[in-house]
Amino acid sequence: MTSIELPEPDKSILRRRDAIVADLEAMFSPDQVISDEVGRRAFETDALTAYRRLPLAVVLPETTKEVADILRYCHESNIKVVARGAGTSLCGGALPAEDAIVVGVSKMNRVLEIDYPNRTARVETGVTNLAISNAVAEEGFFYAPDPSSQLACTLAGNLAMNSGGAHCLKYGVTTNNVLGLKIVLMTGEILDVGGKALDSEGFDLLALAVGSEGQFGIITEATVRIIRAAEAARPMMIGFDSAAKAGLCVSHIIASGIIPVAIEFMDKPAIEVCEAFAKAGYPLDAEALLIIEVEGSEDEISERLAQISEIAGELKPTTMVVSSGPEQSERIWRGRKSAFGAIGRLSDYYCMDGTIPLVHLPFALERIAEICSSYGLKVANIFHAGDGNLHPLIMYDVSKPEEAEKAEQAGAEILKLCVEVGGCLSGEHGVGIEKRDLMHAQFDKKDLAVQTRIKSVFDPKWLLNPAKVFPLDCREDPSVKPASTGEAA
Repeated sequence: MTSIELPEPDKSILRRRDAIVADLEAMFSPDQVISDEVGRRAFETDALTAYRRLPLAVVLPETTKEVADILRYCHESNIKVVARGAGTSLCGGALPAEDAIVVGVSKMNRVLEIDYPNRTARVETGVTNLAISNAVAEEGFFYAPDPSSQLACTLAGNLAMNSGGAHCLKYGVTTNNVLGLKIVLMTGEILDVGGKALDSEGFDLLALAVGSEGQFGIITEATVRIIRAAEAARPMMIGFDSAAKAGLCVSHIIASGIIPVAIEFMDKPAIEVCEAFAKAGYPLDAEALLIIEVEGSEDEISERLAQISEIAGELKPTTMVVSSGPEQSERIWRGRKSAFGAIGRLSDYYCMDGTIPLVHLPFALERIAEICSSYGLKVANIFHAGDGNLHPLIMYDVSKPEEAEKAEQAGAEILKLCVEVGGCLSGEHGVGIEKRDLMHAQFDKKDLAVQTRIKSVFDPKWLLNPAKVFPLDCREDPSVKPASTGEAA
């Protein structure tokens, strides 16, 4: 996949590389600066592995002050910066540039404070998603957002992309579970936004920062909500002879007023691969599978599962199985959480991420199949069905450039479909470089003008996470640059 344009590096910065590295080595300890080619290779891409760029250098700060020092230096020296968590981004969000320094937060991974009375935890953003829940599990609490990569992904990346996960249907995505942030601006200034309180005075900069994809600054600390774990939880599996029926079942459950903890969808290719991996008892004769989890007391769980079974029964499912206990529940979720990796054992794939209104789910699934078939490609669908967050996995052979190109083209059509039916380009993976040029499909010129002006307030030199999110022509068009006279966009 090479169809996405990446700007040529600034040759004047490349010529200064030795001097820049010397400056960095003077500022930080030897284990915090990676300048050799082999070391930099580890940071040349993210989970969207089709694109690779070797960074100018890599810095691994250990404190907020050190992050401020490196950003101030880069701002004064006109050097671009790419923030990086664990590199699990699926949209090229952490892809470096040859004339940019990667600033990784992996060494900033401490849980700084746990406040059970206020139900908050203050952590450094290099901490992994799952580590937050692990830190509070002994007292019966957890951190709700749970992306499939939660074992590896950092809170930094979750904040950048506003990640969700299987349980976001009930508990919301990252922005619904964050109360405060410490942000280092490109100038080296440190900004504290929000805190432990449920609300704060002034503009809601917290909501602006979460999901900003490293365009405004580097977030080094966050105060997050921790939630008391439910008494119990239990998933059930419902198989159908068509994806359309599974989509209708989701719509009917939500329309009934029942809000499960999670509703996950798999189609037949995904069912077969995940069952071979997890041995969870997924129904191999089904064309589509829903994993639905409810929680509460045993009585509440039984009542909710009975209601869901009645709703599903009207659509004549091929199978309905309620988990028999913790061991089976673990296998059911292990299969779902490992789905992307399991499919990767069989084929290269291009993972999409878009959202649609639930009412259009059956239509969207049919169109996704038609789009991929028109390019001669197979597709496996695995996604958060409860909130309409689609994750089609377009399968192709990476050794065949023509197939890679077709996968990108099919993916672009799928994302445009999401917008056409009233959804959006991204549910949780972000825009990055993958969807950057599709932003015109969702936003008109004035919409993008407002967004780029906000970017310029926080990063006037446009040094942070270059060539991401905003189409390249937005920067070149004078009408979208910051207005000096205060005129409207």
